[in-house]
Amino acid sequence: MTIDSHQHFWKYEPVKHSWIDDSMSVIRRDFLPQDLKKVYQENQVDGCVAVQADQTLEETNFLLDLAKENDFIKGVVGWADLRADNIDSVLEKYSTNKNLKGWRHVVQGEADHNFLLRPDFLRGISKLEKYDHAYDILVFPHQLGSVLEFVKKFPNQRFVIDHIAKPYIKDGFYDGWATLMKEIGKHKNVYCKLSGMITEADYKTWTAEQLQPYMHLTLEAFGSERLMFGSDWPVCLVAGNYGQVKSIVSHFISTLSSQDQNMIMGANAREFYNL
Repeated sequence: MTIDSHQHFWKYEPVKHSWIDDSMSVIRRDFLPQDLKKVYQENQVDGCVAVQADQTLEETNFLLDLAKENDFIKGVVGWADLRADNIDSVLEKYSTNKNLKGWRHVVQGEADHNFLLRPDFLRGISKLEKYDHAYDILVFPHQLGSVLEFVKKFPNQRFVIDHIAKPYIKDGFYDGWATLMKEIGKHKNVYCKLSGMITEADYKTWTAEQLQPYMHLTLEAFGSERLMFGSDWPVCLVAGNYGQVKSIVSHFISTLSSQDQNMIMGANAREFYNL
């Protein structure tokens, strides 16, 4: 079973989705389950995890409603303000929804490089284990030092790094990112998504060869038992199509055993998110 561990839905609103700049104008429209279902049929994908793109509880509820109506949406990673005083009651309320699998905050958008380590945020993260919820780490490479400190504090919490931590592929930067990813990978509660790579390269001139060193490093750091395929659809459409994104990963792992390939293309996501 192939599971796409990372995709988004939205009803496009210019103000809410102001992060979609002119270079990404191709995704300035609605993206809903009926659009993705067709893509999955064409690319032999069985299901997905829908991940938040907007930092509101309204969007979390919107994604959960979509999951309720569409069997192929196997789980939702929502957003809640983990810094809030009432976070306990919020988590308790959502824990009754079987489709809610985890949470994410757009940490890459925070000016504070050490956002993850602030006491109010750490307090919120400390509550997740009780509800068996995962946490998606969305950061840029310059925030990986904080990520290392962060994951050390919660050895029993399931974490996954989104988009291989967005290395600066377009600029050819590698070493600093690689050093920290190797360190983070030593923590067995941390997984990593092979996703969001073509949009970190040059949208128009990227090649699969360019992505190879980054994928090799993540495989070395996390092993095939802690990597998962994700498309980052529809964001990936600014630099390519779904088939290209899937084939980059499937071609890269084609020399691994069939068991390893199955883990990366679906089994790890099912286990990590309790799908």
